[in-house]
Amino acid sequence: MKISTMEARRTNVSEIVDSDEVEEEAGEEIESAPPLKIGEEREILSCPGLKKKLLKTGLGWETPELGDEVTVHSVGTLPDGSKCDSSRDREPFTFKLGQGEIVTGLDHGIVTMKRGECALFTIPPELGYGSTGVNGVPPDSVLQFEVELISWIRVVDVCKDGGIIKKILSKGERDEQPGDLDEVTVKYEVKLADGSVVAKTPEEGLEFYIKDGHFCLALPRVVKTMRRGEKVILIVQSQYALGEHGRDANDGFPSIPSNATLDIDLELVSFKPVIDVNGDLSVLKKILKEGEGIRSPNEGAVIHVRYTAMLEDGTIFEKKGFNGDGPFEFVVDEEQVTSGLDRAAATMKKGEVSILTVKPEYGFGNIKVERDLAIVPANSTLIYQVEMVDFIQEKEPFEMGSNHERIDAAGKKKEEGNRLFKSGKYKQAAKRYDKATDYVSEDRYYEDSEQKLVKSLRVSCWLNNAASSLKLNDFQGAIKLCSKVLDVESHNVKALYRRAQSYIETADLDLAELDIKKALEVDPQNREVKSIQKTLKQHQAESNKRDAKLYTNMFARMRKEMMVEAKKLPRSRT
Repeated sequence: MKISTMEARRTNVSEIVDSDEVEEEAGEEIESAPPLKIGEEREILSCPGLKKKLLKTGLGWETPELGDEVTVHSVGTLPDGSKCDSSRDREPFTFKLGQGEIVTGLDHGIVTMKRGECALFTIPPELGYGSTGVNGVPPDSVLQFEVELISWIRVVDVCKDGGIIKKILSKGERDEQPGDLDEVTVKYEVKLADGSVVAKTPEEGLEFYIKDGHFCLALPRVVKTMRRGEKVILIVQSQYALGEHGRDANDGFPSIPSNATLDIDLELVSFKPVIDVNGDLSVLKKILKEGEGIRSPNEGAVIHVRYTAMLEDGTIFEKKGFNGDGPFEFVVDEEQVTSGLDRAAATMKKGEVSILTVKPEYGFGNIKVERDLAIVPANSTLIYQVEMVDFIQEKEPFEMGSNHERIDAAGKKKEEGNRLFKSGKYKQAAKRYDKATDYVSEDRYYEDSEQKLVKSLRVSCWLNNAASSLKLNDFQGAIKLCSKVLDVESHNVKALYRRAQSYIETADLDLAELDIKKALEVDPQNREVKSIQKTLKQHQAESNKRDAKLYTNMFARMRKEMMVEAKKLPRSRT
């Protein structure tokens, strides 16, 4: 029963079990059982009949998986105590688990082992050589194997078609993996099957964006499955290498023949995450230095930054926070800086340093702007290098101790909303009104002396927010806000008026008529309500015309169908 030693680098692609870096199956464990103690023996529940006795504990908690390449020492004995195989008499041997290179019982036993562990497996005939036996092993023999797991290499079929086989030599740091937008730094050496080197990075490595690709199809695909510091060996078939075209000799390296299989030693040195801030590639943030903790500024936070702003050609048009006055300060969502800078800064952590790429629609748009150090042409993409020095969060409602503090904050937010509404910034205004009503939420207890002011603030903010919703064509939102007002002030004319406007826009003309009628009962001379009543009548007249035309066409069709049917009836004989 000789098991041949395999080369660590070369793998028969057809024998690899499909796997996936994201959904790798965990190594088999003794299910629902405490860890074995040295000298203790137990049946492996996932493989009935197979027994394991722990002789020496291993390191860590990881175990190999089926498809991995393991290196072991193994001594096999028959029931009479004689050896049937022993690697102690030669070098440790390397093989792939689950590929039929050893008896099934050993496959299922080794996947329960940790690195450096030594165990004795008792293998029944059905998991060994069965009723036939082999040379030196009688039929129906119960075998024992003393196994030491020296090491293993995780093997992954990246594309699940055998085209890219990845052997993990060294695991990386943390669990983060680069994405399509990220910039990575890698080191690699590419060889042909005969060992000749056909490509190699400089000693310090090479940078590229994954979305842009590099060298061959396999590289960006594999790098997306790696972690910082991870080292792998790749076996890349021609369809993921350079295909039938190959590559001419260049940079001092020989040519790559057509349809060549490549061996690649690859290391992911590091990567800089690139965040799509808006989700449409209009504002990209490349993190050069990660910040502290997990918190980032909220809306209304006061931010302290240093930044250098430039055009794509490198022309610097603005620098802030580098003079003796200290960092530059602005408030999130107050439009004190370009929208792109504002949105990206709201995603940064204290101490973070990032490069922002801001498309014109989130920069200065289609107008030419004169800044401190240069003129920014119309439709310019802007580049910012930003350091988040510090920020002070705006207090959330639950962080406020007294009702007085909440009421005061709600009043300020309402005034901010009014200012934004008057300047046509309805979306930002709506956020302020929402925040104001959060400060004086209905689930809070207020003294009798505070109730009137709190109710007035809520009603005012709901009404103003409804006006913002109307401007934004969010008619259902306006209806909901007006209904909140009418729940506490059933005869509020503004709420009835704005809800009626919304009902007209949503073609709920009967409901609009009810609100207008009620508003005029409260204020018969209200010009706005009278005006909208005329609008309603116009809509009703148009609706009646449409209905009349519909019914006319419907009855005409019915008469025509009846006449056709009547002609089909037999005439009576006289």
